[in-house]
Parts: sequence; structure tokens; C-alpha cells
Amino acid sequence: MKYLKIIMFSAVVLCITSCKKWLDVNTDPATPQVTKAEYLLSPIMFQMANNTATDNRLIFKYTQDMFGQDVTTFTVAWEKHGYQSASDLGGSMWRMVYINFGLNLEDMIKDAEATNKWTYAGIGYAIKAWGFQLLTDAHGPVILDEAYANQLKFKYQDQPEVYARVRQWSQKALECFNKTDANGTAALLAGVSGDQMYKGDRVKWRKFVYGLLAQQYSHLINKAEFNTQYADSVVKYVDLSFTSAADDATINFGGSNSNDSNPFSQNFGMYTATATTAPTYGRIGQPVVSLLTGGVRGTAAVDPTTPGVDPRLTRMMNPIPVSGVYRGALPFAGTAATPHILGALTGTSTVPFPGKYIYSNAARYPIMSYAQLQFAKAEALFRKGTTGTAFTAYVNGIKGHMDFINLYGRTGSPAPATISTTEINNYLASTEVAQNAGALTIADIMQQKYIAQWGWAGMEQWSDLRKYHYDPLVYKTYKQLEAGDFFERNNGKYAYRLRPRYSSEYVWNQDELAKWGGLQTDYHTKETWSNLP
Repeated sequence: MKYLKIIMFSAVVLCITSCKKWLDVNTDPATPQVTKAEYLLSPIMFQMANNTATDNRLIFKYTQDMFGQDVTTFTVAWEKHGYQSASDLGGSMWRMVYINFGLNLEDMIKDAEATNKWTYAGIGYAIKAWGFQLLTDAHGPVILDEAYANQLKFKYQDQPEVYARVRQWSQKALECFNKTDANGTAALLAGVSGDQMYKGDRVKWRKFVYGLLAQQYSHLINKAEFNTQYADSVVKYVDLSFTSAADDATINFGGSNSNDSNPFSQNFGMYTATATTAPTYGRIGQPVVSLLTGGVRGTAAVDPTTPGVDPRLTRMMNPIPVSGVYRGALPFAGTAATPHILGALTGTSTVPFPGKYIYSNAARYPIMSYAQLQFAKAEALFRKGTTGTAFTAYVNGIKGHMDFINLYGRTGSPAPATISTTEINNYLASTEVAQNAGALTIADIMQQKYIAQWGWAGMEQWSDLRKYHYDPLVYKTYKQLEAGDFFERNNGKYAYRLRPRYSSEYVWNQDELAKWGGLQTDYHTKETWSNLP
């Protein structure tokens, strides 16, 4: 024991006299411990695309944007509004906010504020606000105040508190965009490793922040205050946001290799499958095919071989090879032998799926669009009873999505022709479009928004479906689940939230989960606060 005490005492003395010099290695400029804002932004923006695309694989099954072609539990669980137990599936945005962004984003903001790179700081706050809003919309209660605390267990806070914090961070972003940058900041943002969305364009970043606020208020249609307060906020912020599809928030990818390709693409490989195998993801759902072939206001064509009046059909998807039939997959019904599958979504080696619409290697990855915001404005005005201006926003949304396709959705090889003015006008004059304010319905608005968001805006798509409680009078082509379609644990209910990330929350944070009902097998069917009265 005496010798042990001597050894321990010697170790303490040694540390006191030499630890400082040993730790000095951390100030070596060759191995910096404090990074710069310009080194962090581009990787953070990649994670915006990577993680939303990863979780969209499952969310698209709830929204019926896309399905799988097998009947395994892995695929069918989600299509039947279930989930994978003891799995991190559906937890990528959770990882994005707390790990991929995490302290990296905090450090980016701190360095930017300390060195007067105010545009970087503003972008940082905007991304932080966007990430937390996305996260609470997906999960409901999330970790907020204790997000980066040095502890093993964390408390959750619900949507009202998270939404309030999102508004605070949005205001911080706007304040940063009003401050003068240090010399050289603009060049860094415009460089190849800089801002992959807007190249440092503060005007467009302000519009992005306003668009985020418009989306937040648009989620609250079930609140008593919506028609008298929140609807006006939707309109206000949409009007301050994007003025055309040219303002859309999209992340740039070079497409030269898997590390620099759109997460939906063939190079990236997350959704890729050949037309003859049975993939788990990426089969185009029948609901959008029906909407594009006459189902918005009429009866959808059955297995059409020629495009109808909607010019977007041929730009967004391919027909089945050989037969030329336009047909989508149905939920929980696909097998490798069932010929109702339209084909792989993304680029594959199988002709004719070379990465159509927004799914090629170098396609820009959408985050927010002018079209979806115009439909949010139309919805808010319609619910207020201001149908004249609602009709104008509704038409703007349709035109905006046509422009979106022409700007970002003509990828693949060969790229389809642009949608012409004549095609747009013919569609607007067709029976698929309300011809005046008096004829406009909420189903017209929300189904056109479904088309505009199809295949990329998973969380907004799901937010819309949930706030209307999957209403078949609003979403006429959405396949309602029938008796026998649910897992027993669902108790006949639709999904309203993703369960928190398994490997962190269910392994380490079960006490907090229990407080919110997170250990119950049907927790994912409980409505989030934003959808409740």
C-alpha cells in the first residue's frame, strides 16, 4: 500500500509539472483543435440532403410517394403505417441535428460571429432553425435545451417550445444578414467549397428564412387561432419569401462520383435498383400517377400509354418498358412477379431509367420551393375565405412547379424538352384545374401541392397529410388503409410521428421516453401537438 501511494503521488507531481507541455500539442497549427466556419459549411449542407433523403425512404411509404416491391416485414411495416422495432430506421434526421450538425454547427456559428463572417453565422442559424423544425415535425417532443449538454440522459421539450426557438433562431439569422462581413467572406462563400445553396446570396437566404416561418404557421390549421392569426402569418412570410422558382432552395452536386452526387442518384446508391429485382425503396406510387393522369378533379386514366393534358407526367416519370403503360405501385401489395410496378425511381443500368426528373447524379437536391409556398399561401387564404387571392396563389403554385421542372427537373439522359408555354396554358385551361375562385376547393390546392412536393419534400408532404388526418375528400388518390392492412399494434390508426432514434434514445434515454409514452408500441400513431386542436 505504501508503494502504491508513492506511485500515485509521483504521477500527480509529474502531471502538474509536465501535463501543460504535453497538452501543448493541441495548439500545433498542423493539428488545429478549433476549426473555421468556411471548413464546416459545405459538409453540413451535404448532411441536409443526405439525412432527409435517408428518412424519406420511410416517410415516402407513409405519404405513398414511393413504395417497395417486396412483401417482407421490412417494407410492408412502413407501408402499413407501422415501424421497425429495435432499428435506427427513421432516425437519420435525429442524427443529423444532434451529431452531423451538432457541435459542428455550433462551432461554425461561434467562429463566424467571432471573426465577423456574418453571412456564415446567418446561414448557421438558418440551418439550425430548419433542422429543429424538421425534427419536431417528424418526432414531436425532441431534445432542445439539453441538446449539447455533457450528460448521458436528456429531457424532451414539445413542439410549442421548439417552434418558439425556431422563430428566435430565424430572427438571429436575419440580424446576422444585416451586418457587414469581414473582407474575403464573399469569396469564400462563392467558392467551390462554400455555400452550396445560394453562394452567399443574402437576399435569397432571407427568403429561405421567411419561407421556413411560413411553413411553421401553415402546419397549424387545426388551431382555433389559424383563421384569425396564423393564416395571416403564412401569407405575410410567403410574400417575403421566394418570388419565383429561381429562388428555390436547392443543394448543388457535381455528380462525378458517389461522394459528390445527389443522394437520390445512381452514383449514391441509396435508392437504386434495377427494374427486374425487388427493391425496398424507390417505386413510384400510384397516387401521383393518378393525379398526373386525370385524377385531380376527374377520374384517373387506367394504364394510359399516351400522356394526357398534364405535361409534367412525361417529365417526372417513365412508362413501363415495352408496354409503354404509365402505372405506379400500390402499398403493401408488391411482389417481384406482380407487374404493377412503374420501375426504379433513380438512375440504373436498366434502360430507360437513367435518373429522370430530379434523380440524376448531378441534379440539384431540393430543400424548399416557391411552388410549395404558393400552395401554402393559397391554403391559408382559402381557409380565411379570401378565395380570390387564394385562386391567384393556387395558379402561381401550378406555374411555379412547371418552372421548377424546367429549371431543376430535366436531368437524365436524354433530358426531356422543357414544358412550353402552350403546354402550361393548355393545362391551366383544362378540367383538371379550377377555372375561377368560386370553383376552387381545398382538394384542388392540396393535391396540386402533393404533385409539386412529390418525390423530395417528404416532411412537408407528411405534415400536410397529417394535418388533414389523411382525409380521402382532400387526398382523393391516396389509398386508404383497410381492415387487415394494419399491424395489430396500430389499433387501426395511421402514423403521426416517427419514433426517436433507437440507438440513442431507446438504449440510453428510456426514462425520458417513458414520460412521453415513447415505450408504447403505438407511440408512432399519437398525433403531434401541431395536428391537435
